[in-house]
Amino acid sequence: MSVALLCVAGVALDALFGEPKRWHPLVAFGRMADRIEQRFNSGGRGWRSHGVTAWVLAVLPLTILATALSWLPYIGWLVDILALYCALGMRSLGEHVQPVAQALRSNDLEEARTRVGYLVSRQTSELDSTQVARAATESVLENGSDAVFAALFWFVVAGAPGVVLYRLSNTLDAMWGYRNERFERFGWAAARIDDVLNYIPARLVALTYAVLGNTRLALKCWRKQAPQWDSPNAGPVMASGAGALGVELGGPAIYHGELHERTQLGEGPQADADAIDRGWQLVQRGVWLWLLILCVGSEFYA
Repeated sequence: MSVALLCVAGVALDALFGEPKRWHPLVAFGRMADRIEQRFNSGGRGWRSHGVTAWVLAVLPLTILATALSWLPYIGWLVDILALYCALGMRSLGEHVQPVAQALRSNDLEEARTRVGYLVSRQTSELDSTQVARAATESVLENGSDAVFAALFWFVVAGAPGVVLYRLSNTLDAMWGYRNERFERFGWAAARIDDVLNYIPARLVALTYAVLGNTRLALKCWRKQAPQWDSPNAGPVMASGAGALGVELGGPAIYHGELHERTQLGEGPQADADAIDRGWQLVQRGVWLWLLILCVGSEFYA
């Protein structure tokens, strides 16, 4: 079965069923990662070398297992599809961002704050409606890159082993990749590896957003604003996405009780409920574009 058809099947399963309800492999992996972190970073005393060891123990055995299973005759293609399905978070992303927009349209700010709190790590209890919309729009652009496009990219590159390696690494970055006293040293490897794995996908996503939106403004914001963002990969994705949508994102935000002065992203009016919906539609159209390119490419090289 061609890579294009495998990708279509994985995306279709995600669209039909979303994340597994009773038991999600990433939830089980998270519990295992917590135990590994307690062993190698007890009391936040782990060094970079401990973080590297912990990353290897958490990620490589499962990647090797995925490799062995994907090579099995007759059922290897099924393993590929299931691995991609479990790695994708497209339907889940929509299920989380759409209620935020709905709450804003109903002028239910408390519900909107609660809902956006499921998406972002910043403090949401005192956000106004514009700040809630900004946070949700930023999240849909960035999480679209991490949980959808990058997973597709690494599946195309290396099949089940590639998507498993990427998704587990991305999960560890979300768990360990913080710049605080506990994870500054131990989480260094998880953060750097995720940066490397996302480098090319993030720029392809930024280009995708630009092509499907206000191309000229998106490229301008990508060029001028992305270098000022803390993350080398989120910067291009969010700057291009904000420009493509023609809205203003970024700006100050409170994380873990500390104010972070973030640069402005994009140009235009302040984000609102419509910006959230348009961001979600941008991600969806981007996925269909990628699948179309894969299908046309597979026919061309057949």
